[in-house]
Amino acid sequence: MRTRIALCAGILLSLAGTAGAQGSTTWVAPNGGKWSLPANWAGSLLPSAQVKAFFNGPSECVVDEGDAAAWQIDLAGGPLKIVKGGTLTVVDWFILGYQAEDVGDNAGRLEVYDGGVLDCMVRLYVGYRAEGFLTIYEGGTVNIHTQTLGVGQQPGGKGLVQLEGGVLNLLEGTNAQGLNLTTAGAQGTIDCRGGALILRDTPENRAYLTRVIGEKKITAYGGVGAVVVDPNENRGKLTVRGIHPFQPFPRDDGKAPVGQLELKWVPPDPCTPGQPVPVDVYFTDDLEALQQFSDPAAIRIVTQKAVTSVAVQTQPKKRYYWAVDSYVGSDKDPVLGPIFSFMSDNLPPTVEAGADIVTWLQNGSRTGMLDATITDDGGAASCTAHWKVVSEPNQATAIIKTPEATNTSITLLATGQYVLQLDVSDGEYTGSDTVTINVYGNSCEAAKSVAGYQPLAGDLNGDCRVDDLDLAILKENWLKDNSLTDDWLRLN
Repeated sequence: MRTRIALCAGILLSLAGTAGAQGSTTWVAPNGGKWSLPANWAGSLLPSAQVKAFFNGPSECVVDEGDAAAWQIDLAGGPLKIVKGGTLTVVDWFILGYQAEDVGDNAGRLEVYDGGVLDCMVRLYVGYRAEGFLTIYEGGTVNIHTQTLGVGQQPGGKGLVQLEGGVLNLLEGTNAQGLNLTTAGAQGTIDCRGGALILRDTPENRAYLTRVIGEKKITAYGGVGAVVVDPNENRGKLTVRGIHPFQPFPRDDGKAPVGQLELKWVPPDPCTPGQPVPVDVYFTDDLEALQQFSDPAAIRIVTQKAVTSVAVQTQPKKRYYWAVDSYVGSDKDPVLGPIFSFMSDNLPPTVEAGADIVTWLQNGSRTGMLDATITDDGGAASCTAHWKVVSEPNQATAIIKTPEATNTSITLLATGQYVLQLDVSDGEYTGSDTVTINVYGNSCEAAKSVAGYQPLAGDLNGDCRVDDLDLAILKENWLKDNSLTDDWLRLN
């Protein structure tokens, strides 16, 4: 059996409740069951936005409906699973591993699967004073709307967040430093595999990520990969991902176009330098077939060949799984590689709205061109486009001639900053990009705004030119001397 993850032990807590709850209920289904069945809860009382939920031991609870809610959740045991079609909204705090005894089988475990969504309206603690585990699989989503994500939040706490795939979002309402992994006396780790951690792009978050990545509190693929922080993937956000040494293409938990596709990877170094590294490659849309490995021949597409790519065929709206096992020349060959995944789907259009622009008014206005580039796997001609004004100095000071045209003219009627956005749809998905235009009163002000501007030697009046006006200033001051004449000047 080749498993995708290996969970570690971990975590504990105690918090005062927040006003607003109107009761509590406890999960009482010893053999597991659905969240939505009243009989699985004490007194047949379902949790709600006003009712707190307690879990006291190992018993699987499955959220598969779209309107599950709780005021607060104290999760010990579980696992609590949010599966496709399931959305769980927690109004106040959500804690995995609250009490000191919440360890081992009683540790709080939460798993979010493809199509499952967790909305934490305030804060999420994974391992408060005991052990807590959060695993997000391909296609799963966890959103934290305000305050923080704490992993190993209090002394004695031990938390592990495993991003097998999906997204962990710390949204706009979270703190400037929305993540805590460094409480003294606690242990907190985030392991990035196929998934992404997305935070606000703030100086506090940037500095904190630098610190915890350096301390290996955020790792990639169990520590064998590299952690990267990208400020450009999502505008205004910091996107944290793990990159495996194989550098798989398509990206782990990424998207790929439908049809023929070439899987690519970088092989590991051989034990003997210069020797080829043969590989076995497995490819399937059945994750269990790859995890259980009961019939490897049925899913093997490469057998001990020294190659770094292989062509496969994909179908729309399917998730595929693949693995590369390598023969590096050791007595442990083949070395099993991790399971990568990707979604085969129509890709959103890629939009480049153009480089940011600096310009100036002429006779009270300025007209110029918006030049965008669109690429789409179905062809750019099949897409529809629309320009819109996101912000402008004054209302109606930006006039776009043909908003539905990719390349069109725009007239600007005031100085200041304009932000324009181009949305492009292929009928299923939409891609977007923005362009910023800074408009000044004249060409000299515009020139001075450009990074690296250097005034001309001799431009004495700072109007970006050397002319008679500068000469007049020079003549007026010709042979004047304002050097000191007293060799013992007393300063007040």
